[in-house]
Amino acid sequence: MFSTSFSRLFTLCSALASLSVGLAAPHARRAQVPSGPKFVIYTDAQIGDGSSVLPPLDQIQGFNVVNMAFLLTSGPADQVAKWAALPADQRQQLKQQYNSAGVSLVVSAFGETEHPTSQDPTTVANSLAQFVLNTDLDGIDIDYEEFELVVQQPGVGEAWLTTLTQTLRQQLPQGQFILSHAPVGPWFQPTFCPGGCYITVDKNVGSLIDWYNIQFYNQSPSPGYEDCNTLLNSAGGSSIFEIQKNGVDVNKLVIGKPGTTADITNGGFIDPATLGTCVQQAVQGGWNAGVMAFQFPHADTNWITAVKGSSFAA
Repeated sequence: MFSTSFSRLFTLCSALASLSVGLAAPHARRAQVPSGPKFVIYTDAQIGDGSSVLPPLDQIQGFNVVNMAFLLTSGPADQVAKWAALPADQRQQLKQQYNSAGVSLVVSAFGETEHPTSQDPTTVANSLAQFVLNTDLDGIDIDYEEFELVVQQPGVGEAWLTTLTQTLRQQLPQGQFILSHAPVGPWFQPTFCPGGCYITVDKNVGSLIDWYNIQFYNQSPSPGYEDCNTLLNSAGGSSIFEIQKNGVDVNKLVIGKPGTTADITNGGFIDPATLGTCVQQAVQGGWNAGVMAFQFPHADTNWITAVKGSSFAA
């Protein structure tokens, strides 16, 4: 993801704070995992005066997953740092409040600033999973963005992600915790990466991944994903229905878009009303995965209401 974070200064102190939380045993509880379409909102930028950890519920009605960004291998940063720093009873109270409103709370790992592949994937996965268990979260989202590596070192990133995912699932069982990934669209194009990128990852461990928050942005001029055709039908192998033809479950393909042009660096914005027409076409074509937005507050209740329109059953 394109990070609009105010700084990484909270990382070290928050990592220490999170370590002070008592260790939790794997499989100790059941988190909230939404059924049906996923409507995901990322939160990385400062909210209001900076004192809020989560987007207010009345401003994100229509979303059912909040992805807090970002958890790094060095510790929590940005909104995740604030979550980790809360007293345990306050985290538990917020989780109950959001879960009762039908909203799952997820942590997003890595992002554009972190290149974790040099580290042991089993060790990293165990650390990430322990953070989820320790801090009262419903799951984890893997936002892996090693763009040069996947082209220059065929198979290395794919193998790393495979082991990471397998290890995460050992600690965060399917059906009990959310495990999503957030690849860029072209990584589903069969010829884009010598090692296959997410076509390979999906073949290896797709059954362990609940859904993909696909970043259909920052890919201009080609394929761009700035109109319904390149988003859904024709993008050199990486549009929604082309990815389906490449063997990936179409109802795991969540359409990810920026809230505004401020949330991207290289194109891909579609205004919410127009995006709503694309979503309607996708539903008519048999897709029902859902929509992801990066990020609050630029994407909010008004944004998701326009995008969903009448395409999804109430």
